[in-house]
Amino acid sequence: MKLLRHTAPDPQQLALQLDFFANDHAAQPKVDQPAPPQSAPLQGGIAPVEPSRPLAQGKRRIQIGEHALDYALVRSKRRSIGFMIDDDGLRITAPKWVTQSEIDNAIHEKRRWIFNKLNERRERSARRLQPQMEWRDGGKLPYLGEDIVLRLRTSLATGIAYDETTRELTIALPQDAAEQQLKDRVQGWLQLEAKRLFGERLPIYAEKLGVSYQSFALSSATTQWGSCTADGRIRLNWRLIHFALPLIDYVIAHELSHLREMNHSPRFWATVQSVFPEFAAARKALRDHAPETLPIF
Repeated sequence: MKLLRHTAPDPQQLALQLDFFANDHAAQPKVDQPAPPQSAPLQGGIAPVEPSRPLAQGKRRIQIGEHALDYALVRSKRRSIGFMIDDDGLRITAPKWVTQSEIDNAIHEKRRWIFNKLNERRERSARRLQPQMEWRDGGKLPYLGEDIVLRLRTSLATGIAYDETTRELTIALPQDAAEQQLKDRVQGWLQLEAKRLFGERLPIYAEKLGVSYQSFALSSATTQWGSCTADGRIRLNWRLIHFALPLIDYVIAHELSHLREMNHSPRFWATVQSVFPEFAAARKALRDHAPETLPIF
């Protein structure tokens, strides 16, 4: 995501967005490093115990301690060695003039980050394989960080009602109601809850930051949790209502902080931290919740 600076912007064009994990700039946390020229010594003068070796389909394998690490190597005109973790594993992009030994050493230096990110990716993939929720009486739905139970009752006087004590959401529908009909009722209720809750939390953090926002609206974006324009228009993804309140507050604090720093500079993150000290843990928790793990409407 391109970072935009707050210099006489067009309010209709300038917006900072908080992306889902798949598109979050922080998913690749500053792992690019300048590659040394061929005549320069390797950093630290330490080479891996065993050099990498080629595999089929453009892959290579390097032994790091007890672990065999496979990766794809792409040569390009770039001036640094870049690391990227995706569903296919580790991909490294390196300048054409960098030697394989230098690439192996760069992998060795970044091994902790690489293995951490690979483990996170595997955990998210495992969560995606978990059974999806069942849209029926007794089905469970994530709401504010905990599961609530769906109850279908034809005798309900109102269309839908939530009992905080029993954590049951009762919907006025027959037991054999169509799945999409139930989804529509539940989605409508969740969006109303999101609008109510976000409307309560926004003024709290706006006051803490000393900023004013012009308006806020719900978003159904597939790639962002929230966005903020330079003229103070806030959009928050209604799917945040699935998460615990601290994660919702983090996104709200994040977007409102853009009204003081329209970028993602160190000053911006310091602004977020000033009103939400636990922002790093909340940011990680959001990344760990892949959109694929949420209910499908």
